[in-house]
Amino acid sequence: MHDVIIIGGGPAGLTSAIYSSRSRLKTVIIEKGITGGEAASTDLIENYPGFHKGISGMVLTQNMEKQAEKFGVEIIDKNVVKIDKITSSDTKKYKISTSDNEKFETKVVILAVGTEPKLLNIPGEKEYKGRGVSYCATCDGFFYKDKKIAVIGCGNSGIQEGLFLLKFVRQIEFVEFLPEPTAEKILIDKIKEYNNVNFNLNNSLLSIEGDGKLVTQIKVKNNSSGKIKTINVSGVFMYTGLKPNTEFLAEFIERDKNGYIVIDKDQNTNVPGIFAAGDATTDTIKQIATAVGSGARAAVNAGLYIENL
Repeated sequence: MHDVIIIGGGPAGLTSAIYSSRSRLKTVIIEKGITGGEAASTDLIENYPGFHKGISGMVLTQNMEKQAEKFGVEIIDKNVVKIDKITSSDTKKYKISTSDNEKFETKVVILAVGTEPKLLNIPGEKEYKGRGVSYCATCDGFFYKDKKIAVIGCGNSGIQEGLFLLKFVRQIEFVEFLPEPTAEKILIDKIKEYNNVNFNLNNSLLSIEGDGKLVTQIKVKNNSSGKIKTINVSGVFMYTGLKPNTEFLAEFIERDKNGYIVIDKDQNTNVPGIFAAGDATTDTIKQIATAVGSGARAAVNAGLYIENL
């Protein structure tokens, strides 16, 4: 029996773990991927307080992980597939099931499951994943040294990762569905300092094409004129939005129409003893700073819930 099981090891989950373990609660993180979540794949984070020169997402989240382990948090590499209620006359608890059929029981669950890249489901996207289609600049940027690539999406993620890719590539063709980039002005100003970037605004990505082995080109359509053009590229980096990792959740946990977990101001879900924090919740601001804050709030309120059992 655990006091707190945290599903997800990104900034929200790691912060929850630090707070709950320092409160002498038996705490476990279950994470199916790399600890650190999406934040760990970001090359440079400039808006997290305390690092005036910026910090690598990998370094920041590794420091959080070490801090959690210092206070006795156990991190388990497994994939959670189900949450069940276990209710009797004198107790309420939850059973967590993993894909390898292991079971864990806990008094409290904190859902910090985060998000993952949203697929466009266009021709070539799945076929060329790992062979020219990437969702992580820091993972794959090195492989495109002196090559021409496309970055799909001109939000914060697309522009920020584009700035990292410019350390390696010869040219970037940005493709954005909207008439203007949606990234912060400071990022737009930075990217416009380079003369080897081109913006294809108000354009939809139609397909990713190749020679059967590697990506060789993309096709885009102008949303106003309907004109279709081909752009020769060796790689395509996708930053077209995110979706919450909530498909496995039981129906008794309320989610909105987009799959985000509905929470109140104290990070409570609609189920007593199940809290949620981070990007997979209905909190509209998706930043590391807000994820950390929500993780702390979830853990503190989880502790109060356990005291009152």
